Amino acid sequence: MPRLLLATNNRGKVAEYRMLLAGCGWEIVTPADLGLVLDIDESGLDYRTNAKIKAEAFAKASGLLTLADDSGLEVDALSGRPGPLSARYGDDRTDESRFQRVLSQMEGVPTEKRQARFRCVIALAEPTGKVRFVEGECQGLMADEPRGNNGFGYDPIFYLPERGLTMAELSWEEKNKVSHRGRAARKACDLLKEMANGIRDKA
Repeated sequence: MPRLLLATNNRGKVAEYRMLLAGCGWEIVTPADLGLVLDIDESGLDYRTNAKIKAEAFAKASGLLTLADDSGLEVDALSGRPGPLSARYGDDRTDESRFQRVLSQMEGVPTEKRQARFRCVIALAEPTGKVRFVEGECQGLMADEPRGNNGFGYDPIFYLPERGLTMAELSWEEKNKVSHRGRAARKACDLLKEMANGIRDKA
C-alpha cells in the first residue's frame, strides 16, 4: 500500500483524518512517524496558498504524496475574521484564547447577525510538483458561550441550528458528516482512490 503523509502533528487533525480517509487506499503516516521536522512559514493570505506551501514542502522533504490543509472560521459580523489567521488569533495561541477573543468581539451582536462558516482547503502535493485541491465548508452561527468537550479549535463556539448543538457537542461520527474538513476530506478520498488505482495499474 502506498504511503500518504499528513503534513501535521496536530493530534486532533490526525485523529480526524485517520477516520475520514479510512479505505482511501493509502497508508497514512505523519511527520512524527518519519522523524521529519520542518519549520513552515504559513505566510499566504488565503487558505489555498497556505495549504499549498505546507503540502509542497513536506512532499519535497519526504518524497511522499502529501496532504495538507488550511482551514478557518469566518464570522460575518467580524468582516470574515479570523479567516486564514484562525490558528494565530489568540494571545497565547491556545484554543481557548482564540475562541475567547472571538466571543469578546461578538458581545452584543444579536442572534440574527451571528452567521459564520468553517472553511477548509486541502492540497494534495506529489513530489513531482503536481498539486490538486479540494474544498469544503460548513455554515452555522456563533454561540454566546462555549459548549461541549469534543473536537478542538473553535468547535465549542460554532453552533449548528439544524442540530441544536455546537460542533464540540457532536460525536466524532456526527461531526465528520457535517464539518468543513469532513466534506473536503471525502472529496480528497475520492481523488486518493483514483490515484491508488492508477499506481496499481502501473505495477
